Amino acid sequence: MAQLSTQRIYKEETEAESSQHHGLLKAILGLPVFYKVLIANSLIIFVGATGGTWLATHLNTTPVANPVSLITFITIGWLVSVALNFFVLYIAFRPLTELQKVMARVQTGEHSLRARLTGADPQADQMARAFNMMLEAIDDATRLRATQIINAQEQERKRIARELHDETSQVLTSLLISLAVLEESLTAPETRERIADTRRLAHQTLRAIRSLSIDLRPSALDDLGLLPALRWYVKEYQKKCSIEVNFVSSGFKQRLPAEMETALYRIIQEALTNTARHSQARQVSILLREDGKEVEGIISDDGTGFDIEAIRRSPDSERGLGLAGMTERAVLLNGSLDIQSQPGHGTTITVHIPIYSTDRSQASEKMETVEATE
Repeated sequence: MAQLSTQRIYKEETEAESSQHHGLLKAILGLPVFYKVLIANSLIIFVGATGGTWLATHLNTTPVANPVSLITFITIGWLVSVALNFFVLYIAFRPLTELQKVMARVQTGEHSLRARLTGADPQADQMARAFNMMLEAIDDATRLRATQIINAQEQERKRIARELHDETSQVLTSLLISLAVLEESLTAPETRERIADTRRLAHQTLRAIRSLSIDLRPSALDDLGLLPALRWYVKEYQKKCSIEVNFVSSGFKQRLPAEMETALYRIIQEALTNTARHSQARQVSILLREDGKEVEGIISDDGTGFDIEAIRRSPDSERGLGLAGMTERAVLLNGSLDIQSQPGHGTTITVHIPIYSTDRSQASEKMETVEATE
């Protein structure tokens, strides 16, 4: 029993000493760079001065103290000084070097990257913390600016669509009625035929303006919600593009916040527009589902596909700008958008947008209030 007690006491003392040494080492490593370099060089100067003084004072008086040993001591001291300085400076400036690498990567476009807090140098950690706060502030300002721009675009779309519907369409409708009355009052076949042609042209113009008005901002999106607006858009899309679209939705029990409905509608609209213009697809499938936490949308086609990286590297590409706009709309709502495509294998776009508000009616009213104030 006495032996076990002694071993336990020895073990506890050993652990205490190890913990004390570890704490001392951690405290030394936690010193600022200036003090690390100062302490290391002070030790080097102390050892060099003490050893050199002893050798110089005992030169040729003892077998150890001779000119060869003095030169050897100076050489070894110089090498140790250089090596120790290199090691200390490398350790001391490594956090700053890592911070510099992070800054360089952020400068090249990796804006989501953040500097790591190492704990080895308080000053370096303070700089990294300030750098991260600056990046967060820039991201917040950029996101706010992009949100304001998108909201302003949607408001302008809504205004133009309303003017086209309420003013231009009404004028063309009145023109069609006048042409019909004029046609009935004439008897000359040639004149009636010309007026009929004019009526057909005016009718085509009216349909084109109504279609443009709905593309700019469908009234069903504001009045009825996302799903009815998408069903109507898909129906008209199939008529214009002769592409079969299979639209399936599941899990939706009530309306989403207005900003989510607008983002999802624009993303699907842009995806279908790109499909019609570029992919030569015959079929498109759209799946929208909600699980109470997020909305997932999957748009896939059987078209020719494309090289994603080549499109993204081409800033003048219309499709590239469309893909960037889709991604931006999802990211502004803390969501994500993934595009999978290969030449000859079609394209699949997957979007995830989280639902944060439990009271969606309040979220919708809040968004409408924000848009109205802008």
